[in-house]
Amino acid sequence: MFLPAGSKDEMGISLNNRFHVMEKFRKVTTLRGYKPISTPVIEYASTFTNEFIDMKLQDMMKWFNGEGEIEVLRPDWTTAIARALSNLEKKPQKWAYQGSIFKRNMPGVEYHQIGVEIIHHPELMGESECLLMAQAFLKEIGVGTCVIELGHTEIYESLVAEMQLSKADAERLRLAMHDKKKDEVYQIAIARSNKEKAEELASLVDAFGPIEIIAEYEEKWKERENVLGTLRHIKKLAEILKQSGSGEILVDLGRVKNLPYYSGLMFRGFLQNSGAVCFSGGRYDRLYEQFGESISAVGVALDVEVLAAQVKESDTLEKVCIIANEESLAFAEEVRKSFENCIVDVQSEAENANDYNKVYEIKKLNGKFEVIER
Repeated sequence: MFLPAGSKDEMGISLNNRFHVMEKFRKVTTLRGYKPISTPVIEYASTFTNEFIDMKLQDMMKWFNGEGEIEVLRPDWTTAIARALSNLEKKPQKWAYQGSIFKRNMPGVEYHQIGVEIIHHPELMGESECLLMAQAFLKEIGVGTCVIELGHTEIYESLVAEMQLSKADAERLRLAMHDKKKDEVYQIAIARSNKEKAEELASLVDAFGPIEIIAEYEEKWKERENVLGTLRHIKKLAEILKQSGSGEILVDLGRVKNLPYYSGLMFRGFLQNSGAVCFSGGRYDRLYEQFGESISAVGVALDVEVLAAQVKESDTLEKVCIIANEESLAFAEEVRKSFENCIVDVQSEAENANDYNKVYEIKKLNGKFEVIER
């Protein structure tokens, strides 16, 4: 009644957990050599709706400014950061961000994200750093290892490129593959190619499983050198992750991109206990073309709400209550300093004494303040 649909207040434990996640993220990324970056919460809509990004205007929080141009609340961090970085010196860079994005097409309106963007790095180095950073961060907040899924835009797109598809059919086919609708993939493909090619494309729906599945497809596609190179790339990355102590690694050879700017490896992380997606990302070299640049770029975004829900509230700090009155408030502030690394609450009366490990009262005896433990 008092808030717009999708908006919500936050307080107490959930807010503490979110701050905890973001503070740990800043620590991990700082120690791994990332620099912080933030972009304005208000951007021009055209930054996100052009042919390279193709985000839908109806999914954004938008309005007309005084000059008649459409402005939006930031719907995507990666695109906004690319705009900010496009004219910087062309040297290896690692950037970390944290803040909100705003979308209408999901439950709620405001979503809290943390993530990194890596540019001008060799492909395998940037991709492995994204995933190794994510795993190090998950361990830092006590989540542990997660299931990592690897995919690549080149596999699906190399098979589809052989078909003469209209824009509408191409989108129908992409959605069918995304939703793993094997029969629908086959029906769309058979209308634009022969049976052999339609069956090959439809089989991608089932090309999902442990990393060992790659060997099967290396044999199957031994005549397709471009796809074989992609499979080798995935295997190299998986080996780096294994050697670094990562958990289970899965491969989805039929993975399709959700945004046009993805142009290579894609990955997701799933929590072991619930299966929820805790991070996603990939390579997006094409994104910088809208700014007239050709840049090697890869990034990963982590879902703060999903991760905050995994944080267990810590009770390691001792809670102390000091009972004081108006006359003894200044003295109570001095007493507070003697309790290092404790939560110290000054109250007029300890109404909830059971909430504290120790309760002290300041009394005036013989003209002097004394601290007495209850």
